[in-house]
Amino acid sequence: MSTAPRPPAGHGLLAGKSVVVTAAAGTGIGSAVALRCLQEGARVVLSDSHERRLGEARDRLAAAYPGRVWAVPCDVTDEAAVAALIAGAADRCGRVDVMVNNAGLGGNKPVTEMADDEWARVLDVTLTGTFRCTRAALRQLIAQGGGGAVVNNASVLGWRAQAGQAHYAAAKAGVMAFTRCAALEVAAHGIRVNAVAPSLAAHPFLSKVVSEDELAGLAAREAFGRAAEPWEVATVVVFLASDYSSYLTGEVISVSNQHP
Repeated sequence: MSTAPRPPAGHGLLAGKSVVVTAAAGTGIGSAVALRCLQEGARVVLSDSHERRLGEARDRLAAAYPGRVWAVPCDVTDEAAVAALIAGAADRCGRVDVMVNNAGLGGNKPVTEMADDEWARVLDVTLTGTFRCTRAALRQLIAQGGGGAVVNNASVLGWRAQAGQAHYAAAKAGVMAFTRCAALEVAAHGIRVNAVAPSLAAHPFLSKVVSEDELAGLAAREAFGRAAEPWEVATVVVFLASDYSSYLTGEVISVSNQHP
């Protein structure tokens, strides 16, 4: 098993850009993305449906990066709330340059035991929520004159099977297909739409839906013999958000993968 390296220093990859990140409270990929964007010079609008945690995240980041952090609560299943998020971000920052759709909902339930509302809830947050946020962000980017980027958080489960994850895997496969289609539709506006597909990222939420033994087994099968640190996913998100990926659109980039 390899040891995770130290995070690289920032290089101003997002200097002057305004970034919106959903599900940015807590300790997972969203909060890692927000921090990385700040380290790369961006103004960041944090969003989450958990207002207390969102406020705590804002206060913590604003102390380190004064004048560059705002927070707007948002439930991605609410179209009006999503529209208010993008409008609020544009008002606070003057414009929106990057939308990072990180909000998602998982679970662990066999198909034969899964209720309709369990299936629908995961798809509403994970897939339709990504659609709602992307739609609102694209409307804003086009109104600004084009340019900018959308980065969606998919999952390698959109490609491969895992028992108990039918709803989540279906939603993430949908995010991948949606990403490719949306990218073609807005390419003429100079807008890029891409996605990351993490394999296994270490954060506390996983232990709530997957047993410790199963997590250990999944980590052992990773190419590096360990789960990714959230910041290792965040650096790929930043690459896709930055001008370094100016000719990359409609792609889904896997962040590590399992070996047989």
